[in-house]
Amino acid sequence: MTAILLFFFLHWFLSLFFHSFFLHRYASHQMYTAKPFVEKTFYFLTWFVQGSSFLVPRAYAVMHRMHHAYSDTEKDPHSPHFFKDIWQMMMHTARIFSGFVTGKNIPDARFTKDYLPVWDKLDKFGHNNITRGFFVVGYIAFYYFFAPSMWWFLLLPVHFFIGPIQGAIVNWFGHKMGYRNYSIEDHSKNTTPWGVLLMGELFQNNHHKDQNNANFARKWFEFDLTFIIMRILHALRIIKLKPLYVQRQQQ
Repeated sequence: MTAILLFFFLHWFLSLFFHSFFLHRYASHQMYTAKPFVEKTFYFLTWFVQGSSFLVPRAYAVMHRMHHAYSDTEKDPHSPHFFKDIWQMMMHTARIFSGFVTGKNIPDARFTKDYLPVWDKLDKFGHNNITRGFFVVGYIAFYYFFAPSMWWFLLLPVHFFIGPIQGAIVNWFGHKMGYRNYSIEDHSKNTTPWGVLLMGELFQNNHHKDQNNANFARKWFEFDLTFIIMRILHALRIIKLKPLYVQRQQQ
């Protein structure tokens, strides 16, 4: 049982960290800069920890930029206010995402004018059913050898779709439940204590108020773990936080 719990929580938080740190705060918002080798390292780790549910960074970033531009309107690719349940929202999001990955859908030029990290070889390898299948088999094999009973196998779907599940939780609850620090046009909200468990991603109202601020926390009781790690990486000179954040800290 210990091995299963350790594997589950490691997979959850590692996937969540790279989802927040690389896909969201780097690919979508460019909140920090990184040397090419460092970017490639984070890109590879994002693929590896997301495994069977790898989200291609360029497609993710385009969709997220659309989400901010059209937040909680009919053009928003994943606003919960236009769907009966979270499943329908996920399916709608998946169709748009797939269109951007394959090139079937061409995004508006304003969503691609800023830098987008692209690694074509890894994208093609990672966004491939055979590659995804190997990860699925690996997850099942781990549970086969270490799960104390078949009931634990019910956790496997979370491993299979961990990236989209985390994104759906943030978009659904972050725009439907919680409190607001700022009165802005959309329905974004902050959710605590779940904001802690989602490594800062559920402080959506704070983020939508100032989308280029790397720190999603504002109140004393709000805790953005992803940002704390980013500050450590900045101090170690692995990444460099944009001057925008540094200037605000000095004011």
